Amino acid sequence: MESDSQLILLTGATGYVGGRLLRELEGTGRRVRCLTRHPEALCRRVAQTTEVVKGDVLDAATLPAAMIGVRTAYYLVHAMASANSFEEEDRRAAHAFAAAAENAGVRRIIYLGGLGSGGELSAHLRSRQEVGRILRESGVPTIEFRASIVIGSGSASFEMIRALVEKLPVMTTPRWVRTRTQPIAVEDVIAYLTQALDLEINGSAIIEIGGAGEVTYLDLMKEYAQQRGLKRWMIPVPVLSPRLSSLWLGLVTPVYARIGRELVDSLRNETVVRDKSAGKLFSIRPLGFREALRRALINEDREFAETRWSDAFSSVREKPSWGGTNFGRRIVDSRSVRVPFSPAETFRPIERLGGQTGWYYATWLWRIRGFVDLIFGGAGLRRGRRDPGQLRAGDTVDFWRVEEIERDHLLRLAAEMRLPGRAWLQFEIEAEGSGSVIRQTAIFDPVGVVGQLYWYLLYPVHRFVFAGMLTGIVRAIGKAV
Repeated sequence: MESDSQLILLTGATGYVGGRLLRELEGTGRRVRCLTRHPEALCRRVAQTTEVVKGDVLDAATLPAAMIGVRTAYYLVHAMASANSFEEEDRRAAHAFAAAAENAGVRRIIYLGGLGSGGELSAHLRSRQEVGRILRESGVPTIEFRASIVIGSGSASFEMIRALVEKLPVMTTPRWVRTRTQPIAVEDVIAYLTQALDLEINGSAIIEIGGAGEVTYLDLMKEYAQQRGLKRWMIPVPVLSPRLSSLWLGLVTPVYARIGRELVDSLRNETVVRDKSAGKLFSIRPLGFREALRRALINEDREFAETRWSDAFSSVREKPSWGGTNFGRRIVDSRSVRVPFSPAETFRPIERLGGQTGWYYATWLWRIRGFVDLIFGGAGLRRGRRDPGQLRAGDTVDFWRVEEIERDHLLRLAAEMRLPGRAWLQFEIEAEGSGSVIRQTAIFDPVGVVGQLYWYLLYPVHRFVFAGMLTGIVRAIGKAV
């Protein structure tokens, strides 16, 4: 195939896998058209060469126009989070998409489904495999990937494991935690989906994909706990069924309640690769589960660090809930103020934080915190600063360290005091009209229940101190100008 000339239709570009695949396709110069129900939300996130069209796989009338000129179509949608019968919606959508692709002369459909075997399949896995059958029977050559659980920062499986391990120091483990699986890193999934564009194969094919080696869900939870430095006690309870477990999961992870229940219900089925043809057809050597988890945590840190909180919070109309706003496992408390000064004038007092200058508010509380840190073997406030007026990346500022600095725009400090987790304090300055806006953001990544208790018990103090600090900074700017 001449991949540089083909037009690719991508569904699910706003989803977890689809969004990452879109970045990969754009990065390799592919011509992409995205089909989405909400083009206004996607247009801001695509490259200039990517086309975005409005459509819905459940609305057959919107599909013919989207298929014009398409050579390969990715089908990366499913209705598991739907409030209606997701099996019926999956079936209707697959039939509509397959018919439109056949009528438009699409040469290949690439679909990501679910791997599963052993006894009666769960409704989730049964529906995923039925969609693959519908696409294959359409007459359009279809490559159906059947994947085990996907491990990556933000994936539903990763979030479920994280929620269980982070929130429960003692877990009763039902039989399904010993079900065998072959978890696959999201990077490897994207590699398979991309290489399938140019795969030389006649007709349709079912390709099973998984990571390197078989493990159990218990292995995954233990490994996550080890990498996060958590001690967890897991007590076997053989009578707890997947259905009862799924109801209980809804209490522990309310954000993912519906999807989580369907996932847990699927855990009675082994998701292990039986057909080894993927190793012969592709040049990919998948990661093992330990490396997949490690990279998920690292990538989460990178993606979090790149987040612009000024954009994230301005898009939320309602006020954040008491205690801060959750982003993944992290808790974020942010506030902003407008000042009638330039970014350079505004940044100057912020760059002088700590040391002899102090923290602009409640100095006595900072000293108490430093003393407590010394008692527990930390650095306290004794390190001070290298220079009273200027900072550079890597500098110490009392019990903080400069992680990143962009003069007149950004200062991010990483905490080095003793904490049940990791913490950052960030200041962003943006020009606005004749003045500037300062956004102060406190970020905490708690470790287990102790970390959660630490944050919420001390939140009134943190809120008092950080709000006062921001007011003190504004006062210092006015005095300096």
